[in-house]
Amino acid sequence: MSEQFDFIAIGDVVTDAFVNLDSVQILEQDRGPDLMAVRYGDKIPFNWHKIIPGVGNSANAAVSATRLGLKTAYVANVGDDAYGAEQIEALKSNNIDTKFITIHEGEKSNYHYVLLHKADRTILVKHTEFDYTLPEIGTPTWMYLSSMAENTLPHHMEIADYLEANPTVKLAFQPGTFQMKLGIENLGRIYKNSTLFFCNVEEAKRILYTHLPELEEQVESVETASGRKEAVKVLLEEMEKQGPAIPVITDGPDGAYVRDLDGSVYWCPMYPDPKPPIDRTGAGDSFSSTFTAIYAETGDIKEALLVGPLNSMNVVQHVGAQEGLQTRDEIQVHLDNAPDFYKVEQI
Repeated sequence: MSEQFDFIAIGDVVTDAFVNLDSVQILEQDRGPDLMAVRYGDKIPFNWHKIIPGVGNSANAAVSATRLGLKTAYVANVGDDAYGAEQIEALKSNNIDTKFITIHEGEKSNYHYVLLHKADRTILVKHTEFDYTLPEIGTPTWMYLSSMAENTLPHHMEIADYLEANPTVKLAFQPGTFQMKLGIENLGRIYKNSTLFFCNVEEAKRILYTHLPELEEQVESVETASGRKEAVKVLLEEMEKQGPAIPVITDGPDGAYVRDLDGSVYWCPMYPDPKPPIDRTGAGDSFSSTFTAIYAETGDIKEALLVGPLNSMNVVQHVGAQEGLQTRDEIQVHLDNAPDFYKVEQI
């Protein structure tokens, strides 16, 4: 009989090699993201580096869930190299069950380079295209799905088959870069089987505008006429129409939004940083996974929205996505000392 888990994360695991850079120039752009510039062909000094194994969107979520008290396992793939062995050991050290991790002979484990400038990062990524399969995982209470390689569309359909065959398993879906690239057309069954769905405002626009080009003009018109919050409400409603029962959209320092099952929309500000952030890597992962864990525990959307930012606040005070993840008791201390303005509002 399969062991019962509260939370099973699925997605690529990586090693992040952080390189802290001061000697770069940031070129601000009128439209689109700013650019990082260095002198071509030059030797670029860096301040320090730090190597962190066993990370990635889903790995970070698994660490978050287990620190919040959920019995957690992880489905992932590694190569038969030293990096893969380190990744597995790092996960085990965080009390995550690794029996569903597959070691692939002759393959290289994922290894990424994180260029950290002030608190923002640019990541050089290369996902090994493993032969992905879903092991026999039983029927966990929650499945958490995030970033994987580009060759994983058949694997996503395998996951969709599993969810449709096991309707008691709830899915939290936080799409990574390649999953957003696959789009709603290809991953429609994943969207439709999602209980919780997480992305930020810009990601929501990218996902929805690709699927519904006519929506862009509507959202921009609403934002101009009525403000940002009303525009996010439109994005939430449209995302709900694509399948997720409860879509959640974050907006950086301007807070986070959720559309509940009855159509009510709630907003919560970000918890104030005690000090300037050191590294924003993993802030989104910590919010999404904490929201999922609290909702799994309490079934209360407003409590999940209130608690989620408390982990994000602490994560950005550390290098990497996992060191700052807190236990429920540690989070409660911050909640007990929250400023008066920190509360959930219906909008």
